Formats: sequence, structure tokens, C-alpha cells
Amino acid sequence: MIALKDSPSNPETGMDNKTLVVIAIDDTDSKNGMCTTYIAYLLVEQFLRKGISFEDYPILIRLNPNIPWKTRGNGAVSLKFRTKDPEKAYEDACMLVSKYSELGKQANPGVVMSTISPPNIEIINFAETALSEVVSRREAISLMKKHNIQYRGWGKQRGLIGALAAIGNLLHNDATFELLAFRSKENWGHQRAVDNESVKKMSREIYPDTFNCYDEEKKRVLITPRGPDPVLLGIRGEYPEKVLQAYRMIKIDEAVKGYLIFKTNQGTGAHLKSKLDLSDLKAYRTGHFECTVIEPPKTGIGGHVYLKVKNKEGYANCAAYEPTGRFRKTVLSLIPGDSIEIAGSVRKRTSKHPATINMESLLIKKITDDIRFVNPDCNICGKRMSSKGQSQGFHCDFCNKTDRKAEKVKFENPRTIQVGIYIPPPRAQRHLTKPKQRYLLKHKIYSPLIEHWFN
Repeated sequence: MIALKDSPSNPETGMDNKTLVVIAIDDTDSKNGMCTTYIAYLLVEQFLRKGISFEDYPILIRLNPNIPWKTRGNGAVSLKFRTKDPEKAYEDACMLVSKYSELGKQANPGVVMSTISPPNIEIINFAETALSEVVSRREAISLMKKHNIQYRGWGKQRGLIGALAAIGNLLHNDATFELLAFRSKENWGHQRAVDNESVKKMSREIYPDTFNCYDEEKKRVLITPRGPDPVLLGIRGEYPEKVLQAYRMIKIDEAVKGYLIFKTNQGTGAHLKSKLDLSDLKAYRTGHFECTVIEPPKTGIGGHVYLKVKNKEGYANCAAYEPTGRFRKTVLSLIPGDSIEIAGSVRKRTSKHPATINMESLLIKKITDDIRFVNPDCNICGKRMSSKGQSQGFHCDFCNKTDRKAEKVKFENPRTIQVGIYIPPPRAQRHLTKPKQRYLLKHKIYSPLIEHWFN
């Protein structure tokens, strides 16, 4: 284990003539293996052995989850530290990315280094846009050249987009933490040996300071990925101390290479903060909008639920897909006239289907009364009467009575939903989805680097 007793240097004094540096990496993995967080782990390990002092936790930024060419979580990583030799640190980062990336297997990595802190407002705006829209490699390169930011890319160089966004995302508004534990190489590709009962116990005892660790409805562990990548498990929570406490409660029956605690935008809903314009629904965009239900929801093939809504900008087709479980029942409970706010992502329009918004959360703002007018009951036999036509009264088909003075009866159907926020169950949530318990949080104070943030 590497001792971690050093504290961050004072960023204002520049102690020992060390330069404040931020290095970011992205797109090093493929669907067949590797993970950008693992390369970040190796880089942190190498830097610490050289005596480099870190200013903050490594930053894990999840970008727009709707990008079709992403691999898994669409995450980029940045490291903030002080060093006397920024160029050597940059070369070390490039060497590790070149050595461990899935080059030629879908990975198109990028490494970006900046010595400008805080980043220019244009970089910050670029990072904000990358959360909810499609941004181009050309735009990223243009900004880096303009602001003298050093970079290197491989293949199609798509990783430069995420790397620059990781430098520009300062996590000022909200942040969570994730402890990622990594497997010994001989176990890559094999089933993960994590005790399910210990995960369930941990999730229940540390809730709400951890989230999305265990799905109670399906009795499913959510902290272990399924692919052949180096990640053993990931525990998400509100504070670094809490994710470390949670990790120590889990029983693991395989060799662990080590772990690293990241500060991250996971669980913040950051990708949904932009407003969607129903008159201009561009593919892959994410955001939110207020609207009114205009038709009763319908269940389609595969159990997917579809909803039509409108606002002053236009109309939209929305969907709650089968994996969202009970969330679909909430959508099915809506009726025309309900005032709601939907957050989600735009699926690309096809020749057979219009642009559809994949619903990630639903805020019910106002529910309308479910009032119906039904034919009256016969006052002789009690059976429901049928209408004889406008202003002609009602006729009973059972006792053959006609009542010309009878009128339809007002009937109010009790609503099964209430005003409030509704989201899919944990198993159907994206990395960035804000868990329900986090909507109640007030401002948090995060700890500086705790002693065991890296092992």
C-alpha cells in the first residue's frame, strides 16, 4: 500500500515552485474490456510513487448518456495535482493510455493537459454542453488551440471531447463520490466473487448515504458490472468516508488490486438541466420540459408505455420502456389535462417512428379531476339505461321503461397518483439519474482528501 499522509499544497502559494496541473483522459475502453477509471488508477499510483501531491479527488465526469457511439458509461476522468515537471506527467499519462487502451477495438482515446486554473469560461461552457448535447471533436480541438491547452489523440480522437469536458466541469453545484475497486488481472473476464448478502446489508445500513447499490424490488446487486473490464465493483454515495465504510462491509472472495475514490457528477441529474424545445427535438439531446397530457397513455408491444403531451412549443411522443418497471404504472395513471414536467433524452426519428422522448423522470405538478358522465340507472330494475338520442331521454332495455327527464350522472373516479417526483427503479437508472432521496438534500460540505482515498 502507498502511504497517503501528504496534504494538498496551497494552490495560491505554489509551494516548491510546483505547477498546478490538470490532466484528463477519455475513451480508452471498448465493449470488450478496459476502463478509463482503471488507467486513472494506474496513473494515480505512478504519480504518488513519484511524490506528486494531489489537490483533490480524481474527477469522474459522466457525459451525455444518449450518445450512440459511447461504450458503457460515457465517463471521462481528470486528475488535479502539483508537480515540478508537467511535461513528464503528461508523457506518463500518454504512455499509459497508449499501453492500456483498447486501440483498434473501438477505443479512440484522448489526453488533455491544462495548467490554467480555473479553466476559461469557454471551456466551462463546452463541458456544460457536453452533458446534454452532441459536441464535435473539431470544436474541442479549436478551443484547445485557442487557449493553449496541450492534447494528444489516437484513432478518431473522440476522447478529446470527454477529456476537455472533464477539465471544464468543476462540480461546483453538486457532487457525489464513488469508490471503484479493481480486480487482479487474472480475474478479468471471470464472474465477480462479491457476496450478495453483504451488499444488501450494507445498502440498508448506510442508506441514504449510499445509493443505487441494491435493487430491493428485484433483489439485484447493482454495484458489480457484468463485462470483462478491470472494475470489480463501484459504490456510490454522498461522502468519501461513507463509500469507504460501505466498501469495508462487503465480503469479497477474489484478489483485489486496489481501489480509488472519485468525486463525480453521478446521481446529480446534471444532464437533464437544459430545457428541451418541443419545436426542435434534435436527436440525442437530453433535458426537461413542462407540458400537459393530451391523450390517455397506451401500452404497446413489449410492455412499453407511450404518452402524448403538448405545450406552447409543440407536441411530443414520450415513452416509459419496459425495464422501468413500476414507473410505467405511474405514467399509465396520467389522464388528459394533467400538468407535468418530463425529463429525458430524445431518440432519433426513423422512417417508422417519430422522435420519441425516453422518460427518465416525471414531476407531476397538478392533477386534474377524473370526471365522467355516465348513463343513469333505471329506477325500477336498477340496470344501466341507454340513450335514445339527444334530448330524447333514456330507455331501459330490461324493463322497457323510457324516462324522458333522466340525465347523465356525474361520476368522479379517485386518482391513484399524487403531486410529486417519480423516477424509475435503481436498476433502470442511468449513471447521472438523480435518486429520489437526493431531491431532499441540502448543501453538503465535502471532506478534503481522506487518508485512505487510494489503496
